[in-house]
Order: sequence, then C-alpha cells, then structure tokens
Amino acid sequence: MGYTLAEKIWNSHIVRAAEGEPDLIYIDMHLLHEVNTPVAFEGLRASRRTVRRPELTLGTEDHNTPTDDVLREITSPGAAEQLGHMRRNCRDFGIELYSLGDRERGIAHVIGPELGLTQPGMTLVCCDSHTTTHGAFGVLAFGIGTSQVEHVLATQTLPMKRMKNMRVIVEGRLPAGSTAKDLILAIIERIGANGAQGHVIEYQGEAIDALSMEARMTVCNMSVEAGARAGLVAPDETTIEYLRGRPHVPDGAAFDAEAAYWRTFHSDSDALWDKEIHLDAATVTPRVSWGTNPAQSVPIDATVPSAESFGDPVVRAAAERALKYIDLVPGTAIRDIAIDAVFIGSCTNGRIEDLREVAAVWRGRRIASGVRVLVVPGSEAVRRQAINEGLDEIFAAAGAPLRYSGCSMCIGLNEDRSSPGRRIASTNNRNFEGRQGPGVRTHLVSPSVAAATAITGRLSAPADLEG
Repeated sequence: MGYTLAEKIWNSHIVRAAEGEPDLIYIDMHLLHEVNTPVAFEGLRASRRTVRRPELTLGTEDHNTPTDDVLREITSPGAAEQLGHMRRNCRDFGIELYSLGDRERGIAHVIGPELGLTQPGMTLVCCDSHTTTHGAFGVLAFGIGTSQVEHVLATQTLPMKRMKNMRVIVEGRLPAGSTAKDLILAIIERIGANGAQGHVIEYQGEAIDALSMEARMTVCNMSVEAGARAGLVAPDETTIEYLRGRPHVPDGAAFDAEAAYWRTFHSDSDALWDKEIHLDAATVTPRVSWGTNPAQSVPIDATVPSAESFGDPVVRAAAERALKYIDLVPGTAIRDIAIDAVFIGSCTNGRIEDLREVAAVWRGRRIASGVRVLVVPGSEAVRRQAINEGLDEIFAAAGAPLRYSGCSMCIGLNEDRSSPGRRIASTNNRNFEGRQGPGVRTHLVSPSVAAATAITGRLSAPADLEG
C-alpha cells in the first residue's frame, strides 16, 4: 500500500510516536502576525522559556495595519497596542520581523512564497486559518491556536493527531473567463462547509496542473472553508520554476539537488483515500456567493436560491439565516444585485496576477459613481511590481488608487472596514456575518468579477462589459 503526499510529509516529520498518543511533529517554518501572538509570548516569559529556533520563525505586521499610509500614526489604540507587543516580542526573543515601512513586509501567506521560505516537503504553521495557502507548494501547512503557537516557539514541534486524506480531481480545463477563485468556490459548494472536516485535501487533475502557482495558492487558501485542515498540490515543474531565484532558495547545483528532492513528494498510485471527489472543469463558470459561508455560491448567471431548495435540514436552516442577513429575495437574478463597495486584495487574491486581471478589465474604463473601491496588494513586493508594470496608473485612472499592503477589508480590523447595511463584492475568502464590519453583506467573487462589478455598480462578469 502506498502513501498520499500528506502522509509522506507527515511521516518524514515524526519526532516521537507512541500508541494511543498524538504524534509529535517537527515544524520547519513558523509564521507570526500581530493579532494572535501576544499571549503565547507571555506564556514563554512566565515559564522562562526561550524560542527554540528563532531562525525558523518570521514575523510580519499585516492584519490591523493601515493601507492608506503605512508610516502614519496608528489611530486605533488596540491596533497600536498589538503592533507594540509584536515589535517588543520579536526583539526580545530574536525573531526577524517585517514592520510597517519594510520593503519585504506583507501578508504572511503572500510573503512566505515570495521569499522562498515555502518549499515542497515542509511543515509550516501560522496562527491563521488560511495558512493552507502554502499547500500549493506541496507543503503540509495549517493554522494553529495561541497555545500551539507557544508550543512551537518553545519546542519547534507540535503534538498532532494524524489527518484523514481527501482527493479532489478536477478533470479537463477551465473555460475562458473562469478563474481559480471560481473553481475553489465550485469545489466548496460541492463539498459543503464542513465536508472536508479533519481532512487534508489534495487537488489533482489536468485543470490543477494547468494552474499557475498563484492560482494554486488561491485554491489551497480556501481549503479551510470546506472544513479541511490543509490543502495540497504536488510540486511539479511549475513549482520549481516559481521557486528558482527566490531569496531563501539555493542556486546552482544546490538548487538542482533541492529540485530533485522536491520531485519525490507526490502521492503513490496505490495510496488510499478516505474521500474522493471528481469535478469537470468545463462546468466551472464565474461564481458569486449569495449567503454567509463560502459554500453558498452560484454561477453569476443564476438566481438567489430559496432555502426550501435544500433538502438537508441543517443546510436549509443555514440558508434561511443567511438570506435574512444578506437581505436577498429568492429568485433575484445575481446580475440585478447592486453593490456599494468593492474590495480587491487579501491572501486569496492580492497577488500580481490578480491585479493584472483587474487592470485588464479597468483599462480605459471608470468605476461607477458612488461605488467605493479598495485595491490592496498582498505585499509591498506586489505593490512595487504593480507600479513597475504601470498598473497603478490604470487603477488611478479608473478611480481607485493602489494602496499599501495588508489584510485590509478582508477581516475589517483596521479603518478599511465598511458600515452596517453596505453590500460588498470582495475577493477575500470569507463572507461570514460581520466579517468585513458589523452588518456588512459580503459577496465573494474573483478579481475579474470584482473589477467588472466596480464598473457597472452591480454584480457583473467581464463579458458583460463587451461592446
């Protein structure tokens, strides 16, 4: 019997295994941000412990940082306090930190791959559920809680129960106009919000192989929205070429040796899977979420469903609550839904390819009057590249200047949040009640749909702008 990719990574990182106990797993890379870490460091101080491997830990300021001017005074007392704790903790424990104003700063799940810190066969954790992003590189990556953060800081290990294995095979190719965001929304709708609970999802198939690394990151990023602990794509030549020349990746003969090692990380043909799902890529079209979890989405040419259309009583009850919160009438055409704001960014869709999609739609067009639009790159490196390519000029001409990097309106911890009752088309990963501010109604979309929506003032696809 063979092994899955997840099992191979897991088995190669076991420090200790005992009957009836969780395995003790070694952690190769630990990412930190300012929101969920202060308590963990206080725990270290109280127990008089040090950080076991500070060189395998990296901090970044991303969640509640300003995106209009990163060098201005922080106006939120809570944010200022958290950033202060982050800087003191990293300084006291010898951890490298990218603070506001640093060239390499950005969202943790964007800068990890950019810097080459995310490499196939690794284990990687962060105090953030969307750590699953890094699985696009064949990395077993997952979010952890505050007590686990302290454990990793102190020991560079984690006691963990072995995860189950799920395979999602996407056959064929995505049609023109369909994106990785549409694909993962379709997958989550198929699996359900909790359908992958306790599992690692490995994505396979022709459609996955054809995706760029940034598109694969989008898919793995939202694996957690189906309840998965992690998402994986086996490394291939696309992975290797993306990593070539990155700051923390060796070069020359050493790179070739690493690449040969990376190629060993794939699932065996006779591996066993606890669940398996097949999807035809040709059926994936631009999608929009209509409810309050990412599993509640439909194609953009559909209508808002009724709660009665769902047979499962739990799903039906969730739909009833979602429709009440989102304030939509069943049967309403998705394209007839007017929006107040558009958010383009996040660790899901804040990379350079996402910004290029937006620029392609906006070139020569203006954002609809009365629509507030925020374009927030996932890192300062993405921001610089966008400026070098002239994308910032396209954004400004359309009516939405390029901002500085950060989580921004994805989670609404800074000034970028919206006000109650406002309806937003957003490229982030979650549309939960209050996610982007109390009473805010969020529709998850791809960057290209967000861009078209900003032009028309209602949910639209780029094809709607033709002619």
